[in-house]
Amino acid sequence: MYSTALKTFSNQGKLPRLPIPELDLTAARYKRSLLPLLSAAEHAEVTKKIDKFFKPNGLAEVLQNRLYDLDKQEAVLGLNWLDRLWLRKAYLEYRIPTFINVNWWNQFRDPPNGLVETTKEGKASDFQIKRSADIIKGVVDYSNRINNEEIPPDMTRSGPLCMHQLKGMFGTTRIADPYIDTVSSQWPCLAKHITVIYKDQIFSVQVINSIGQSLPLNVLESQLQSVINQVDKTPLEQRQPPVGLLTTEHRDTWGSIRQQLQKVRTNAKALEEIDRSIFTLCLDDYSSPIELDSSHRNIFHGRKGRNRWFDKCLQFIVENNGRAGVNGEHSPIDAVVPLRVVEDVLEREPFKDIKINSFVNVEEPRLLTWDITNNLNGSIRNAEKNATALIENLDSVLLHYGNYGSDFMKKAKISPDSWMQMIYQLAYYRHTGTHCPTYESASTRKFIAGRTETVRSCTLESVAFVQAWDNKDVKMKDKLRLLKEAIASHSEYMKAASNGHGVDRHLLGLRSQMTEDEAASNAATIFKDSSYWDSQYWKLSTSNTSPGDYSWGGFAAVVPEGYGINYAIGKERVRMSISSWNNYEGTSSEAFRKIITTTLEDFGEVAEREIMTE
Repeated sequence: MYSTALKTFSNQGKLPRLPIPELDLTAARYKRSLLPLLSAAEHAEVTKKIDKFFKPNGLAEVLQNRLYDLDKQEAVLGLNWLDRLWLRKAYLEYRIPTFINVNWWNQFRDPPNGLVETTKEGKASDFQIKRSADIIKGVVDYSNRINNEEIPPDMTRSGPLCMHQLKGMFGTTRIADPYIDTVSSQWPCLAKHITVIYKDQIFSVQVINSIGQSLPLNVLESQLQSVINQVDKTPLEQRQPPVGLLTTEHRDTWGSIRQQLQKVRTNAKALEEIDRSIFTLCLDDYSSPIELDSSHRNIFHGRKGRNRWFDKCLQFIVENNGRAGVNGEHSPIDAVVPLRVVEDVLEREPFKDIKINSFVNVEEPRLLTWDITNNLNGSIRNAEKNATALIENLDSVLLHYGNYGSDFMKKAKISPDSWMQMIYQLAYYRHTGTHCPTYESASTRKFIAGRTETVRSCTLESVAFVQAWDNKDVKMKDKLRLLKEAIASHSEYMKAASNGHGVDRHLLGLRSQMTEDEAASNAATIFKDSSYWDSQYWKLSTSNTSPGDYSWGGFAAVVPEGYGINYAIGKERVRMSISSWNNYEGTSSEAFRKIITTTLEDFGEVAEREIMTE
C-alpha cells in the first residue's frame, strides 16, 4: 500500500498559467537567435520584416490579443493557450510514418541477475514470461496509483510541477485518420486488460480483477503462458494477419485503411479492445545481439516493424532472453513522464511472487480476430516493405561514456546540461566545419498543462567558443572565457524557455491565429522569409532525460541531414544515442560518435588541468 501526504493532483490549483510572452521580448530574442545563422546583410534584411510584424498596433498585437482570448477559452478546460495547439501542430497533423519519426524508445537495464542464455529463436522462455509479469505488475500498479492519486506530485526547488500528463499515459492510443489524427484517452483508466502481441497475434489479456486489483504474479504468468500456447499450437497458415504492421504506414494511408476496417464489426471490436487497453506488451520470440548498437534497435522499431502496435501510448517489449524496453507514441505525453514509471518498476525488480492458486474469475486471454480482404492483405505486405526500407535507412548508435559524469562537471562549476550542449556544438563544428540550428527541449511543467519549449543552443557565444577552441593562436584563458560566456548564454536561454519565454512556441501561436488574408499581407513577411523556417531546421535535435540510471533511450533525426541525440547524465557516466539517416552521404552516426567521445575527453582534460586548479 502506498501513501503520500499530498495527492497526485493536489498542486494543480497552485500552478501558474503558461505565460504568453511579451511581443518586444520575443522580437528581441528571435533577432538574436538568428545572428549566428545569417550574414550581416541577411540579418539586416530580415530584421526589417521582424520590426514590421512587431511594430506597435501592428499585426502582432492583433494576433497577441487573439492568443489572450484563446487562453481564456482553454482555461475553462484546465488547459493553456498552447496545449491543444501544440498537440495538433507538432503531432496530430504530422503525416509521414510516426513509428520511427515520432515515437521514442527506451531500453531497460538488464535484470539484477542478468539475462538468460539466448533461447532458441521462435520460442518464448520462462524467464521472459517471469520478467514480463513483473513489468505488467509494476506498470498496472502505477496506473492504479494514478487513479487513486497515490503518486507523489513532482516538486523542484522552484516549486511544484504539473502532473496533468499522467492522465494521458494509460488507456491511450493515437487514432489514425486522413489529414489529422486524434488521441483516444481515458482517465481514470478503468480498463482491466492489456494488449499482448506474440508472433504478430494480438490478444486482449485481463490483468486486473473485478475489484480493481492487479492479478498476482503467478496468475499473470499463467495468462502470458496461455497466449503463447494458443499461438504456438496454431498452424502458421491459420494465424491472423500481422495487422500491427499497418501502424508503421503513412498516416493518411493507415487512416483510410482504419476507417475501412471499422466498417466491419469484428475489426471494430478488435480496434476498440486495443485502443482501450491499459498498455501493450510485445513478447518477441527472439533475442537481439547483446551488443548495444544492435540490441537497442529492437526497442526502436522491432524486426521489420512486426509484433508491435506503434499507435499505443506505451508498449513494453520483452525479448526471449529477458532484455526489455518501452516504445512510446509521443503525442499525448513527453518521454520524461513515463520514465518515472520505468524507474519505479525497475528499482523494485524482481517483484515478490504472491501465489494465489485458488484465484477465480480470470478471463482467458482472447485472440483478436480480423476480417481482412485481399486488398488489405496487400496493404499489410506493402506496409512491411515500406517499414523495412525506413528501418534500413536509419543509422543509430549508442555511446556509454564512463570516464566522468555530473559529479565531475559540477566540480568544475559547470551545469551538466550546458556542458553537454557545448560538447555537441564543438563536436558538430569539428565534424562538419559549420554551425547549425540546434534544438534542445526545455520543460515548462512548472505551469498548468505545460509541456516543452525550445532552447536554441546555437548562439553567438557558442559560435565564438567553438571557433576559438581548436585555434592554437588563441590563449587558453581566452578559450575558457569564451566557454564561460557560451555556457552563460545557454543557461539564460534555458531559464527563459523553462519560464515560458522562448520564441518558437510564441511565434507558432501568433502564426496560427492569422487569417488567410493576414498571412498573405506584407505585415506577415516574417513568416515567408526563409530564415523563419531555416532557423527551425534542426540539424541537431537534442533532449536530456537524465540521470539514466535505470534505462536509456532515443529518437530519430528530424531532418534528412541531421542528427538526433538523446542523452542522460548520471553521476559517473553519460549515456546517449545518436541517430541519422543512411541515405544522406554527409552524415554518419558512428563518425559523429567518435568525435563526441574525443570532445568529451578534451573537455575533461581541460577541466582537470585548467578549471579545477583555479
